[in-house]
This record gives sequence, structure tokens and C-alpha cells, in this order.
Amino acid sequence: MEKNIKYWEFALDISLVVCLLWLAYQIMAQSDLFHSIVLFMIFGLVAALSWARLQAVDVALAEAAIGAGVTGALLLQAYKKIGNEKEQEDIGCDK
Repeated sequence: MEKNIKYWEFALDISLVVCLLWLAYQIMAQSDLFHSIVLFMIFGLVAALSWARLQAVDVALAEAAIGAGVTGALLLQAYKKIGNEKEQEDIGCDK
């Protein structure tokens, strides 16, 4: 029975690594900035899950709060500001 549990733990660890690598590649290869930001936030959550799996709960909480939460919110706010500036340039409005 214990060998079966070790197999599932190993499978979970490998799937987390593969997921992190895939997300990292998708973040870099994405041409749409909004999708890159969302994938970055998902990457932070999966990284936090990986830290929790390594029994580093304090690091996992910090990664979830800072990596996915605060940084993601700041990136989304910057994306919104960039979008507004591009709209004004397209219309021809001056600030």
C-alpha cells in the first residue's frame, strides 16, 4: 500500500514540474499581453502549490499573496493604463 502512495506523490510532483514548465513557456510565447498576465498569475498559484508540496508553507503563502495576488493586480492595472493610453492615441486625444 505504501508503494502505491509513493507512486501518486511522485506523479503529483512530476505533474507540477511539467505544469510549471509549460506555463513558463506559454507566458513567454504568448503574443497577447493580457493572456500573459493571467498565465503569470496562474504560474504563481501553481508555484505556491509546489512550495506547499515541499512543506514550505510560509513560502507558499508568500508566493500566493505576492506572486499571484499583488503582482498580478499591479500588472493588470498597468495593462489597463496602457490600454487607455492606446485608445487615446488612436482617437487622437491629447492629455
